[in-house]
Amino acid sequence: MAARQEQDDDYMSDAFVNLQQDVKPGLAMVRRVKEEMLKKERALEMILENKQKSKKEEEKERRETMLQSSLGSENKGFALLQKMGYKEGRGLGKSGNGIVEPIPLQIKTGRGGIGHETAEKRKAEETTEHRERMSQVKKRAEEFALNEYRLHVRQKKDQLQMEGDLRKSQLACQQLDTQKGIGVPQETWFWLSASIDDNAKEEEEESSEWDYKTFHTTEEKLLILTSYLRRKYFYCVWCAISYQDEEDLSDNCPGECAADHC
Repeated sequence: MAARQEQDDDYMSDAFVNLQQDVKPGLAMVRRVKEEMLKKERALEMILENKQKSKKEEEKERRETMLQSSLGSENKGFALLQKMGYKEGRGLGKSGNGIVEPIPLQIKTGRGGIGHETAEKRKAEETTEHRERMSQVKKRAEEFALNEYRLHVRQKKDQLQMEGDLRKSQLACQQLDTQKGIGVPQETWFWLSASIDDNAKEEEEESSEWDYKTFHTTEEKLLILTSYLRRKYFYCVWCAISYQDEEDLSDNCPGECAADHC
């Protein structure tokens, strides 16, 4: 009978499983105790925090209530004023033109000494002013740099324009001189590329140093060459035509420089 009972035991039954789970029953108990202790500690911390907040709120509400309520005869200062003839609701002074409401109370919350807040405020204002000054200085420096860049670009553009006008003038001078049978330009740089004989080359070498020292800028060369073309051939490099005479040039040509032809 006993052997049959042992064979009938089911190893997947609840009895067998419960026996296996209860090998270390103390671990679950320790875990539950720790969790309960943590819950109690958190609840206590929340209670203390709420209590501190409630104390501050109560003090604030009590202070506001006292400030909003008017003084009564139980106040010694108010009682002295009444003895001197003061009536509630009137201004201070003999004629009643003084203040009616008490001087507002300024509550100091920090730990700094007297004047600390004023010093901090002044320091913040000085910092703000310094930042504004530095911002203005930076802005002016950026504007100056931008203007310098624009001036440089404009000067470079004007220089390239003058060099181009000078080349046009040299080509026109060479063509007009050649048509008149002139084999040597009046000045060596009047022509862009001239066919000069040996004697002319020697004269060019002798006068090259003088030309360089006298007319060393493109603007000066352009002014001299265009004046020569207008005077000798009544030719305007910007109009690109030769006028009949000086009167025709004066009446129909806008001017003697590139700006007049814009």
